[in-house]
Amino acid sequence: MITCNHQSSCGKASVIKYGRFYRCSESRWIQRFHCKSCGAHFSAATGTLEFKQHKRRENLPLMRLLASGVSMRRSAFLLKIDRRTVDRKLIYLAKKAQQRHQDFLQKLKSKVTSLQFDDLITSEHTKMKPLTLSVAVDGDRRTILSAKVGRIPAFGLLADRSRQKYGPRVNDHQKTLKAMFEEIGPTIAPTALVQSDEHPRYPEFVNRYLPGREYRRHPGGRGTIAGQGELKKKHYDPIFILNHSCAMFRANLNRLIRKTWCTTKRAERLQMHIDIFIDFYNRIYLPTKA
Repeated sequence: MITCNHQSSCGKASVIKYGRFYRCSESRWIQRFHCKSCGAHFSAATGTLEFKQHKRRENLPLMRLLASGVSMRRSAFLLKIDRRTVDRKLIYLAKKAQQRHQDFLQKLKSKVTSLQFDDLITSEHTKMKPLTLSVAVDGDRRTILSAKVGRIPAFGLLADRSRQKYGPRVNDHQKTLKAMFEEIGPTIAPTALVQSDEHPRYPEFVNRYLPGREYRRHPGGRGTIAGQGELKKKHYDPIFILNHSCAMFRANLNRLIRKTWCTTKRAERLQMHIDIFIDFYNRIYLPTKA
């Protein structure tokens, strides 16, 4: 049943077809409608994220490029579009990916029986401004359940230099873990096995958001060069699916590759890029590998 969805609509179902128009940007006929209650005219495209969008043909190719290790500037060059168009479409593709991912999580309600999670460290413009990426994956299906970006203070040898140059830096690690667990909580089965490394902060969140689940902690290991430093030099890695997913993040998001000149300038845009990759990985990449 079609209801009136015009901006000033009445929301009623007294809608009839009212012709159609040809949309050149994707070579499709779009149905128009007329509401007999409020007199509004609208189309099947009204109210969608694609409303008034040009170059719709580039949406899918751009998503594939951004999720395959290609930079935004090179994507614009390959698709013969302006860099500002890629920047705007990044926002659109992220919103679309977030909608699909929420629908995906709804279908997984209480079905995940193996959860693996950890943090991936990257940077914002410079290593003196690090970022954390809290990642959770389904150990059975290999799907990525959540990935949240947050700012953290610099640590190690760069901590003093970072404070001198950029001042105190907020620590969003707890916020990212909270957001991740709140998002994936409804999908975890009561009998699920939860696994992670031995980070001292993890048990607190597991006990708070996933009480009663079996929780195992595993010691970390030295990373391999072939796996972008995420795959471990172990004969058997109990959280291999998680580490492999983190390696896929680094290999397929150009701004996460180690020793790259494609760096993140804004943490919010990194989150958008990650949302696009999660949608591509779960919806397109994994089904083709099954």
